[in-house]
Parts: sequence; C-alpha cells; structure tokens
Amino acid sequence: MRNLIPVPLTSDAFAQFGEVIDLATAKQIPINYGSTTRFNDLATIDTGDENGRTLINVFRSRPVSLPHTVKIMERHPLGSQAFLSMSDIAFLVLVAPPVQTVHADDLELFITDGRQGVNFYKNTWHHYQLVLGRQTDFVVIDRGGRGENLVEVELRGEAQILAEDLPESGDL
Repeated sequence: MRNLIPVPLTSDAFAQFGEVIDLATAKQIPINYGSTTRFNDLATIDTGDENGRTLINVFRSRPVSLPHTVKIMERHPLGSQAFLSMSDIAFLVLVAPPVQTVHADDLELFITDGRQGVNFYKNTWHHYQLVLGRQTDFVVIDRGGRGENLVEVELRGEAQILAEDLPESGDL
C-alpha cells in the first residue's frame, strides 16, 4: 500500500499536470475607474476539440473521509477542466500523468493553501474533489458538446491518504 503524502501546490511542481490558479502570482489590472482589480488570464481553457464549448458549473463536494483509499482516476480527453474553490478551505489535488494505465506509483498528491485553484490539462488523470473539513462549492470550467470527454479507470496497485500525513491547517 502506498501512502500518499501531499506537497504544497506550486506552479513548478504542478506544471506537467496543468496550471495553478493563484491570485498571489497573477497579473493585476485596475479596471472600473480603480474600484476593481482584474486578475488577468489565469488559465488556458481548452475546450474546442470536436466543436466543444466552454461550460461554467458549480460542483458541491462533501469532505473526504480519511483514511481514503484511492480506487478510481478520471481524465478528460477533449478539454481542460478548471476548479476554483468558493471557500478558503484547503483541498487535495491527486493527479497522474497522461499514461495509458494508472498505477499507484504514478500518483502525485498536492494540497492547496485554500485560495488556489487548478486547471487540469487534457488527458491529465485526476481524482474527484478531495475536500477537507466541510462541504465546499467549486466553480468548474470545462467542456460541453459532442464526444466522450470522461474516461474513468480503476487504479492499479494500492494507494491511500491518511489524516496524519496532512499538514496542520496553520501550516498551509
């Protein structure tokens, strides 16, 4: 059994899987006569394959029970998928590169600081939302349209996430 230990979510560490959406590092543009700050061009939304269109959704996710045994991973072959938390609670991001078969050794686990989002590249394997603490809503930007844009597979090997491997909330 592989125990997955989260590392902080940074742009460099996450680069092979997608983009970190982080206002702290975003280009800021004052608009509306200075009453608003636009955090500009935060992610490359890629939804055009097979005449796809961009969707904006809200997903409401319950907290994950720990320990959590990883059973399935999913990917989206026709479009990217972005998750922006509507709270300031840290969540886990479990990913694997775009390999044919996902093994426990392929998995990488990240933890957000509660103010970051992610944009998964097409074909990046990822787990559904791994929310910590309490129910959380996410704005999700992904692809709608024709074509099959969801592939789910069972994980090869065994992996789990343990509560004791998570940082204390003050450490984020």
